[in-house]
Amino acid sequence: MYNDITGIILSGGKSTRMGKDKSFLKLNNRFVIEHISDLMKSIFKDVIIITNETDKYEFLGLKCNEDIVKGIGPLGGIHSGLTHSGNELNFVISCDLPFITIDVIEFILNNRQDYDAVITRADGFIQQLCGFYRKKLLPQIEKFIDASSEEETRNNEQEKRKCRVLSLIECVNAKIIDIENIYPSYKNGTFFNMNNYEDYENALKILSI
Repeated sequence: MYNDITGIILSGGKSTRMGKDKSFLKLNNRFVIEHISDLMKSIFKDVIIITNETDKYEFLGLKCNEDIVKGIGPLGGIHSGLTHSGNELNFVISCDLPFITIDVIEFILNNRQDYDAVITRADGFIQQLCGFYRKKLLPQIEKFIDASSEEETRNNEQEKRKCRVLSLIECVNAKIIDIENIYPSYKNGTFFNMNNYEDYENALKILSI
């Protein structure tokens, strides 16, 4: 167990494509958020959840914090997580990754060296919501948030402009691991995430095999 790394669970999305809160979908008779919570607690001494509905997650017995800046997407969750973390080192994970494993998380952490962020490329995508982030990134993240707010004001938009996590990754000392090719035990679908009900049904099928 890591005593100097905070586990940060992001569960602040609106789940609009799913039609219901995906963190409370059931797999093997357990909520997805329970699986992610137990996984993170088995690895990290300190685990927090970032959600704008904190009351719903009290049963997990974890510290819950809301987004400090709301409506800007996942980067807002990372910003809040790093702000509330008591450690310089942090591992961020979204709530909808039912097949992620301890071994994969530790592989990512073992590649952190002097990088400020470490994420992977897998299953056809860059997996920015399952990776290592240093708290020292906060000033850079806040610059992105400020720039987003300024653009919103200029354009007189009704909603805040979404801040892209990958835009941050491109500007900092980050490492993107081609995990499928360098991790011998990698299994396709490890980073499978559930964005809509069809994804949920596919997850149920995978578990039944």
